[in-house]
Amino acid sequence: MRVRLWGGVLAPVFSLSLSTTAAPLQHPAEPVPLDRLFNNRAVSEPSAPTSADFDGAGRSLSARDLAAAGWTPARALTLDAARLRWPRTAAGRPDNVRADGQTVRLHGRGDALSLLVAATGGTATGSGTIHYRDGSRSTYRLSAPDWRTGPSATKAVTLPHINTPDGQRAERARLYAVSVPVARGREVTAVVLPRDPGPAADLHVFAMTVRDNGAGWTGSWGASTGGYAKAGPWSGRTLRLVVHSGAGGPRVRVRLANTFAAAPVTFGAASVAVQGAGGGAEAAGAPAPLTFGGQRGVRLPAGAEAYSDPLRHTVPAGRNLLISLYLPDTVTAAPTHGRSQQVSYVSAPGSGDRTGDRNPAAYPGTLTGWPFLTGVEVAGGPGTVVALGDSVTDGQGSTAGANRRWPDVLARRFRAQHALPRYGVLNSGISGNRVVTDRYPGDGVSTDVSGVSAQHRLERDVLARPSVRTVVLFEGVNDVRIGTPAHEVVAGLRALARRAHERGLRVVAATVAPCEGFPDCTAAVETRRAAVNAALRARGTDFDAVLDFDAVLRDPRHPQRLLPAYDSGDHLHPGDAGLRALGESVDLRALVPARP
Repeated sequence: MRVRLWGGVLAPVFSLSLSTTAAPLQHPAEPVPLDRLFNNRAVSEPSAPTSADFDGAGRSLSARDLAAAGWTPARALTLDAARLRWPRTAAGRPDNVRADGQTVRLHGRGDALSLLVAATGGTATGSGTIHYRDGSRSTYRLSAPDWRTGPSATKAVTLPHINTPDGQRAERARLYAVSVPVARGREVTAVVLPRDPGPAADLHVFAMTVRDNGAGWTGSWGASTGGYAKAGPWSGRTLRLVVHSGAGGPRVRVRLANTFAAAPVTFGAASVAVQGAGGGAEAAGAPAPLTFGGQRGVRLPAGAEAYSDPLRHTVPAGRNLLISLYLPDTVTAAPTHGRSQQVSYVSAPGSGDRTGDRNPAAYPGTLTGWPFLTGVEVAGGPGTVVALGDSVTDGQGSTAGANRRWPDVLARRFRAQHALPRYGVLNSGISGNRVVTDRYPGDGVSTDVSGVSAQHRLERDVLARPSVRTVVLFEGVNDVRIGTPAHEVVAGLRALARRAHERGLRVVAATVAPCEGFPDCTAAVETRRAAVNAALRARGTDFDAVLDFDAVLRDPRHPQRLLPAYDSGDHLHPGDAGLRALGESVDLRALVPARP
């Protein structure tokens, strides 16, 4: 991954080049498992800080902090849909590879090579090679942020201390999960790590795997985590979250996430059900229990995700589902999606595990937002379209509980036709989100749940979604409203498109809708918005198609504002009619890759 500066935003860029012949190729050194190459000690106990030297200056990660985060030796960690394993070695023993061209034995097919990394001495960047069973190879560039000064917005986990020879210091340390593309359909057999650049920063690799990105699964419902916010407190209570299915299927799994958290969270039990005819927390039948690795519950480390085991349970398309999560321990903060436009439910204090209850009486409390839950996936289907956006995609301005967001309209249209693949549609909109800058800082409890930037969440909210085929980029109004120059917004959108293209996705951009009449939508904002849209309409090679959402929503007699019939009333967010017009304006063929 190479990091280029696009108008103030760090935009990762990957390269993938495949050889066209299986031979002759220079064979790598005999590959061996990663742990046999460990040549650096990164972790120490606070009582024995000199037993490790991560950065050459005697500093190291705290084993106690890692354990408190749930990152214990040999712990499997799902990060951005990739299952990585924290080294099984004890503190003070070699636990990572300082990269210098070593050849690692690795097997698998998928969409990406995922690595758990950190750099010392600054950001470390280098190139490596991926070898495949058929004799071909591809090259990649990989960048790892510094463990002490890297961004919190993209970290996998933050630890509160650093061990030094003089004792423990209250300074944050961070580890990162990064990925680079692999040739789809080819089996990886070995990975050559980047060479040590010399006196520059060192790249350290703790774990690596080939990510399969949900092959055989289609996204039915999804939400993006906007931040880590106060919650509850919930103790011995069950959440019953209401979500709306897009695609249906004969089997189901859910994705839970502890993104941005500093400590583990325990789910004692979970279930899925179709909402009953009476609505609310009523289940249409007995909720089906979910399992995780064969167990009723799961303890989720800080920053990690968990997928439930595949369950043979039919998910009907276009219906409300009830996902129930039992929290046996006290929870006072949670990763959450703030503006759900949907009421969900919570059981009474101390009521225990109510995941199996059909009766809505078990859930007297209500909540808005979706804590912990980020995905519902169904088996089969042709794949997924992801809408990456802000509040207009999130559905602000639509009728709560009615599922009238424009991605909901798009999902219904895909289900109603048979000429094209019947894709699932996932909504990765976050109200207040921006292309270029972060709203939520990436660490700590915050009242701002408008997310890290689209640049910083693309991996988690698009690339790591199941069997994703196409992404629709519909953001920018919040950037131009705060004064971000138009060329920086356009550069950010183009950087997103390049990264998605490198993963083989179709990329469709949408023009920014008008907002005159909203308090901060000044003439200067309109000038920047018009410049962004002019660049998008020019399209070039950056985007496979452009949706002119501005033209759909604007008042023909006053193009700087929304058509009154489409305005929710605040002059920024379309109401139900406007969102329906957006969803119906999309040519479905524009969302279908040439080779779906």
